[in-house]
Amino acid sequence: MNTTVAKLDEVKNTPWSGGKSPFSVEYGKLMMWFFLVSDAFTFSAFLVYYGAQRFSKFTWPDPDVVFQSIPGITDSGAPLVFVGIMTFILIMSSVTMVLAVEAGHRNSRKEVIGWMVATVIGGLMFLGCQALEWSHLHHEGFWWGSVPSAEVMATLGSDHVSTLQFANLFFTITGFHGFHVTTGIVLNIIVLIQTLNGTFERRGSYLMVEKVGLYWHFVDLVWVFVFTFFYLV
Repeated sequence: MNTTVAKLDEVKNTPWSGGKSPFSVEYGKLMMWFFLVSDAFTFSAFLVYYGAQRFSKFTWPDPDVVFQSIPGITDSGAPLVFVGIMTFILIMSSVTMVLAVEAGHRNSRKEVIGWMVATVIGGLMFLGCQALEWSHLHHEGFWWGSVPSAEVMATLGSDHVSTLQFANLFFTITGFHGFHVTTGIVLNIIVLIQTLNGTFERRGSYLMVEKVGLYWHFVDLVWVFVFTFFYLV
């Protein structure tokens, strides 16, 4: 009996022949990574354009002056304090997401529920803080296509054109990120409901929690770059 394997059959035995996930990664998780990479290009394009505008202008609004308020508490004298609180909240929500994924690996339904609830609350708090910041800046005269008075711009150390570019890009990029946070909260709520219904217990796997966790960590990571570009540079 001839046991020689044909060349075509040899090719079919490779990891890429089908019927087996490349790199031993579950299909859904692999697709999530593909989506996140593509989304990273979009954010990168926004931030690269912001950087190009920022460093091509002779003047630019000073972030220590623009972001020196704590909405509802003080209008000045606390540069970057409020955004620091926002960033801390979002980072802590990423920590609770990690703990939810870890609990899922141990099939601990009760812990997954608790940490997912904490993650959703953290996301909602971040969005609430962002809404307060937007409202305050709008009250100061910043908006799409709108800038504060010349007197205010003088305190910012910028001219009309650079301030207008700053306002347009700030609301566009932070709004785009806020949309991602909102989407992440919706996904987390859906997964939380499924966990409460025992869906993943019946499946015998909490892999969906990990997939949503990848998206949430991506949103947190993007905020680090947004924070750096707008609030620190």
